[in-house]
Amino acid sequence: MANQNDSFIDEVTEDLRRDRLFTLMRRFGWIVVLLIVLLVAASAWREYAGNRAATRAQAFGDAVIAAQSQAEAAAQAEALAAIDPLNSAGRAMVRDLLTAGAEVEAGQGAEAGQRLAAAAETADGDEVVMAHLASLKSVLAQGEAMDPPTRDAVLATLSAPGAPFELLALELKAVALIDAGRPDDAIALIRQIQLKDGLTETMRRRLSEMLITLGVDPQPEADLPGNVPATLPAG
Repeated sequence: MANQNDSFIDEVTEDLRRDRLFTLMRRFGWIVVLLIVLLVAASAWREYAGNRAATRAQAFGDAVIAAQSQAEAAAQAEALAAIDPLNSAGRAMVRDLLTAGAEVEAGQGAEAGQRLAAAAETADGDEVVMAHLASLKSVLAQGEAMDPPTRDAVLATLSAPGAPFELLALELKAVALIDAGRPDDAIALIRQIQLKDGLTETMRRRLSEMLITLGVDPQPEADLPGNVPATLPAG
């Protein structure tokens, strides 16, 4: 008799558990279904977004290759400038850098410099290195035609300690000092650059050649002569 009672109690308990489960499913089952739908939708969106990004990157690359296949540098610059970056700040920066390079090759240094300066100004916070590169190339493209105070301000930013192209910017400062007829200041700056870490062999050679041109020993000196002016000459 006890066994029958136990069996009956077990059946009743199991029925109660089943009823509770069905009640919970009726009450909260829609939440489970919604979560499943959301997970499937998120997975589908990630796949779609990834495919769209890959398609856009390929379209941009194909457009660049087609533009660079032009025989004349001027035609290359025009074709590159017309490329749609497809809502990507990074692709827009690459397009402008390539366009400016073609413009320089075509003898359009002023246009290239202006394009690069504009690209550097509009770069967002994630494009710091590219923005600095654009600014550096802008200085190179404009050369002596660049407004001296503007050049001074740009190089001051580019040559700040830890900047991506600090050494190249310092070298351009030295060139500007030489062009301005201030050889002593240029020599002092070159001596400082020679003692910095990270110099490439090519840059060491260029610095030595500048010192030879200035009529001094090209070897680095442990004791630096004087202080380097904080700003470049205004003209």
